[in-house]
Formats: sequence, C-alpha cells, structure tokens
Amino acid sequence: MNRAAVSLSNARPRAVQRPIDQRLIAIIDIGSNSVRLVVYRGAVRVPPTVFNEKVMCGLAKGLATSGAMEEATMEQAVDTLRRFAMLCADMQVDQLTVVATAAVRQASNGAEFVARVKRQTGLDISVISGEQEGYFAALGVLSAKPEADGIVGDLGGGSLELIRIANGKVGERVSLPMGVLTLRNGSPGAPPAEAVQAKVRRALEGVPWLKTVRGLPFYTVGGSWRALAHLDMHLTNHPLSIIHHYQMEPAALGRLAKALNSMERKELKRVKSLTERRLPNLPIAISVLETLVEHLDIPIIINSSYGLREGMLLDALPPAVQREDPLLAACRMEAVQEGRFPEHGEALMQWMNPLFEHDETAEDRRLRLAACLLADVAWRGHPDFRAERALEASFFGNWVGIDYRGRAMIGAALYACYGASINDRYGAMMQPLASSSDLSRAKAWGLALRLGQRLTGGTAKPLESCHLIRRSGQLVLALTEEYAGLYGEVVDRRLASLAKHLGMAPFFEIIHS
Repeated sequence: MNRAAVSLSNARPRAVQRPIDQRLIAIIDIGSNSVRLVVYRGAVRVPPTVFNEKVMCGLAKGLATSGAMEEATMEQAVDTLRRFAMLCADMQVDQLTVVATAAVRQASNGAEFVARVKRQTGLDISVISGEQEGYFAALGVLSAKPEADGIVGDLGGGSLELIRIANGKVGERVSLPMGVLTLRNGSPGAPPAEAVQAKVRRALEGVPWLKTVRGLPFYTVGGSWRALAHLDMHLTNHPLSIIHHYQMEPAALGRLAKALNSMERKELKRVKSLTERRLPNLPIAISVLETLVEHLDIPIIINSSYGLREGMLLDALPPAVQREDPLLAACRMEAVQEGRFPEHGEALMQWMNPLFEHDETAEDRRLRLAACLLADVAWRGHPDFRAERALEASFFGNWVGIDYRGRAMIGAALYACYGASINDRYGAMMQPLASSSDLSRAKAWGLALRLGQRLTGGTAKPLESCHLIRRSGQLVLALTEEYAGLYGEVVDRRLASLAKHLGMAPFFEIIHS
C-alpha cells in the first residue's frame, strides 16, 4: 500500500517544513461502521493525538443483502470526508493518508464510491486488502505491547481479521468477510445468537492454522468489542475507566449478554461507547467472541486501544525508532515538553539506583524510570494542586506499554513526590489496582524523587556529587565538600520522611576529598 502523502486540491502550502517531531500526520480511516480522522504530531514512536473525530456512517449496512453500499450511507460518508479534507487543509497537515477497508473493498459500487470521493473532496483513497488490514491491526497491538503473544482479533462492520503475533512479529493472518453489520444482514436488531455462532464457526473451521494456536491470549481491536469492555467496566465498578489493557475472563461474556437484555436502554446509553447506533451490534459482537473463545480455547481477553492506524504509523518509522519502548519514549517526550530540566529524570534514576536496584524486577525498574522522567511535569501547576496535576499526567495519562498495576505505581510515586497521601480520595482509586507492597515501593520512589528535586532544585549536575547509601539500618545522604552547602532544613525533613518510610534512620555526611 502506498503510504505517501496525498495532495489535496485545497491544501495550503507551508512556507517552512516542520521538524520531524512536530509534523502533523493525518490518517482518515473509512471503515465499514465509522469514518474517522486522527491527526498526530510527530513521526515519533508514540505520537500524541492532536485531533480525533469519528462519524458512524455504517457503510456496510445492507452490504450482505445487496452487495452494495447504500446511497444514504455513502452520502453521509462523502459529507464527512469533505469536512475532514477541509480540516486537514486548514491544519496544513504534512502528510495525509486515506484508507478504506472491508465495506469499500467488498461492495460492488466500491470503485464508484472512491471516484465520487475524489471528485467531490479531492481525497485519494487507498483501498487496502483484508491481509493488509489484519497486518496493520496486529502491528498496532504490538506497537502498544511489544511483548504481546497471542491472537489479535479485529472486528469491524464488514470483516473479522484474525492474526497471530509473537516475538514482536506479525505472523499468519486471515480476513473473514463477516462483521457486526454484515452479520445483522440488514435487520434492525441482532439475529439469533445461534445463527451468528454457526456462521462464524463454519468460517473458522476453514482456517487450518487456527487449529495450532489454541489456548493463547486474545487481543481485541474494534469499536464493538471496545464498547463491551466499557460495559464490563461499568458492571464491575472498575476504578479506572481507561480501556487499554483491560482484561476479561471468558465468563464475563455471559454477564455482558445478560446486562444487554436486562438493563434499560437509557441506562446502557450512559455507559461510554454505548451509543444508539452501536447498541444493536453488541449482541453480535458477543456471539462472535463466544464462538472464538470456544474454537480457540481462549483463556483471557485483552483489549487494545491501538489498531490499524497506529500500526500504519509504526510501519512507517525507521527500525531503530520502532524498537523504542513505547512507555519510556512517550515519557521522555513528555519530560522535554513539560519539564524544566528534561535531563533531570535520567539523573534522578541513576542517583537513586543504589537504594532500589538490589531487589527490583526489570519491570519495576522500567516503571521507576518512567516515574523519574515524569517527576517534573507538574511544576507549572498551582502549588496546592500540583499533586493532582502530576496524577493526571501519570495515572490518568494516555500511555501504552503499561498495565493498571504500572499506572497505579507511577501514579502513587508522583503523588508522593508532590506531597500527597495515598490514603486520600485519589489514592483509593489506585489501591485496587496494585498490591500494598507495590504501592509502598512506589511511595518510596516518590519520596526519593521529592528529596532529590528539593536537594538540587531540579538540576542534574549536583546529583553527580551526592549519594544515597544504605548502611546498617541507616539511610545516608552523602555530599561532597563542594556541594555540602545544599543540605538544609527542608532537605533534612525530606530525608527523614524517606528514611521513616523505609524503616531506617536518616544520616547526613560530608565526603572529604
């Protein structure tokens, strides 16, 4: 597929090329159920989202009965694409890619639709194959979780892609021409679950390689499955309504089906992602997932907020950038954009290593580094609310490459760094997501960050001349003669707080040359 920039007839030329980390990269995804524009900033490992808008056009509606897209859905899609083209022109995006998936690919009038869009909006559409769609969806999952090992399922309005991923690579894949809209077959409601399951089962039996991948985690991509995850969060009172990496056991599907049948429509629509147009598709999404669970003996269902678009972005990056840790790359970018002294995070990490590295796992070391990188992001906030601002950037941040335990630990560290207590109302949100020992460890990270920031004023150089040392039940802060003058009353209090939390006695000493 050609991922080169598409020229718009109404694009406004830029006098100066943006730096690579500031370029605006736009992707318009013409799906079977929705049409979406996302604009990202920077050709970087985890680019922040500048703009995101979705319109539920339902291009695959009626496709199963007539083999063609309906005029009303095409008209709405063209109107949506005209708006998106104007927005991209006004934003002066540096690169625009427009892709269409199953509905346009399968429809007898797909070529006519592509020509109509070009004529009325100036947009050039690349219609990607089912194999390409599956590849990019799986690559998107790997972009957010490089160590993922299992099966990716991307359920759209007109197709279902199944892809094997392992060792950071996309493996065998198949695209099946059945999605939530085509399985509805034009009916206003969902067909009987038994009919959907039988159709899906027949299709799965025709894919030989699926027989060799039973018992693996299943990573879900697509709006309907994402909506089910939001509903399950609602039913279980999950403390953090961030969908990425949300896990469900297969038994949850029965709970979801029961809720859809028993809850009033008004109550269902209060749940995030459960819109009027989405609700009729959800029983079908459950039936498809139940069939997959049975056929593949799926032990756990893991939601991914990344999919096709993020896979396209990753595929376009140099290999060295692709290999970057998604969490740490994003934290480093946040530190550069929001911190006073971006280099301070790495320096703090090295400075506190002797205190923690003797008994921490590789994953905890990674989380500690993320906390260090984010430690200075709240300095612009009002002094009374810097802890809340730090929590927003960490615990509530738009991160990938992290699970809920990791979020809770980074959040607890930064909350403590800015002087707040894990026992207050925000702390209560973190406690169900990580063990008490995990949160205690994270608090120690935060108190060490609090000490290091106060000691040096946020600069990195003095950290080279001072040391934190464990010594026979004492927590020793040792400074060279040159920097001994940095020790004062506030530093003394913060050293004492860290030592108390660790069950040690604080001690200050000067290193004589």
